[in-house]
Amino acid sequence: MAIWCTNLAIDRWRLVEGLAHGEGLDATPLALIEDTAHGPRIAAANAAAHAAGAVPSMRLTDARTLCPALAVRPADAAGDLAFLENLALWAQRWGPWSALDPPDGLLVDTSGVAHLFGGEQALIADTLALLNKRGLTARAALAPTAGAAWALARHGPVAAIQPPEADPRTFLADLPVAALRLDADVILLLRRLGLKRLGQIEGLTRENLARRFRNHRSAAANPLLRLDQIFGLRPEPLLPVVGVPAPMVQRRLMEPIRHRTLLDRVVEDLAADLARLLEGLGQGARRLELGMWKVDGEVMVRRLEMAAASRDPAHICRLFAARLDDLDAGFGIELVRLRVPWAEPLNLSQADLDAAAERHGTSLAACIDRLTIRLGPEAVRRPVVHGSHVPERAQRWQPPLADMSSSQEELRFHRRPLKILDKPESVSVIYETPDGLPRQFQWRGQLHKVVRAEGPERIAPEWWRERSTVRLRDYYRIEDEVGRRYWIYRHGVIGDGRGGAPEWFIQGLFA
Repeated sequence: MAIWCTNLAIDRWRLVEGLAHGEGLDATPLALIEDTAHGPRIAAANAAAHAAGAVPSMRLTDARTLCPALAVRPADAAGDLAFLENLALWAQRWGPWSALDPPDGLLVDTSGVAHLFGGEQALIADTLALLNKRGLTARAALAPTAGAAWALARHGPVAAIQPPEADPRTFLADLPVAALRLDADVILLLRRLGLKRLGQIEGLTRENLARRFRNHRSAAANPLLRLDQIFGLRPEPLLPVVGVPAPMVQRRLMEPIRHRTLLDRVVEDLAADLARLLEGLGQGARRLELGMWKVDGEVMVRRLEMAAASRDPAHICRLFAARLDDLDAGFGIELVRLRVPWAEPLNLSQADLDAAAERHGTSLAACIDRLTIRLGPEAVRRPVVHGSHVPERAQRWQPPLADMSSSQEELRFHRRPLKILDKPESVSVIYETPDGLPRQFQWRGQLHKVVRAEGPERIAPEWWRERSTVRLRDYYRIEDEVGRRYWIYRHGVIGDGRGGAPEWFIQGLFA
């Protein structure tokens, strides 16, 4: 069975934003964009954007020309792939194994399992119903081979099924050549040769096709190989997705517990068991989930995330202690489970050196964990530079111990102030027109005479984000008569055709 999520990136974005179909920006043209060497391009678009002419692979500037009201969000290809991997594991409810068909498809082995669902039609209906319940728009098809199922899911009727006794050459003859999973240039070549349907290719002599594509070694560039795979004449190996079970320990209690001291003791035992389990696997926990099953059937879950991989039982117990203060055990807790949904490799360390470190102070990772528990995950962040020359966009926040990318390390700017105002404030400036240096300015009711000025540093707007009417900025580093230094900019230039007289703003203060 082939499953095709027709708009996976948009559907995932909607799920992340907590929106259902018909809510939010469904009626507004929306596109997810990715950065390329030639500027931002559209990676995915919703139905409203498609109707307005904004389609995937189009440059954002061209799309805005066709659809000025287009809303954009950053694409997340890595997040989409991770979502597809989790979906492949979930799809194993319909077969013993599943494989990825990136970027938006799955292949599930359903050999001999259709009768468990009441037949092939019921299997397809169950698949589409459950996918729709998860908020995914999808198509599915059943066929004896993976290639035929892929072709029917994308280019055949909805919920198509190829009977095993049907001749595939006749059943698939009306499908377009794009159903062969070929490269775009090969499909274009076939169409120029007048071959638009699979039946037309099958009607040609094999020697003529072999002579024309004899130098094409890869499967995606050889129509003969793809035809053989669709018809089952050649094997097509697939790499199944294998789920890695999360490390987990649990205690099923003989008697339900209601008191906090007993629960703390159970958590200590579980942390010690988990430490031994993780040590045997050579891993450390980054995210932990403590689940507690109450007698009345309610399940309470407490989650925490650590700045660095760890399997220290004492540290884990300290972090969970703050998360259990508001716990209501009710009639008692009968099962406690500690699970590690996110683990990272962690080598063994010498116990005596760690003990010496504990005597002399707390490690940075442990300190960050304790601050995060007390203040919240959003309160403990580290600022890093971002690839934008617009000052208010040149900084982003990331977890304290996350690695800094090479692009962040190589990014360099002109000299800029350490203190940037949360929002630029308007100032009145006397300067030499049309684009001369500022001579004096008034800010917060006080007049400042400029004795030194340096600039301008011209910053153009980010044309792939802004509208064409946004004006450029000229930044100046200035010093007043008492030695205080400021960072001001002129918004626009006289005669630029994008508004009236230029405006001045102060954005930063130098130490």
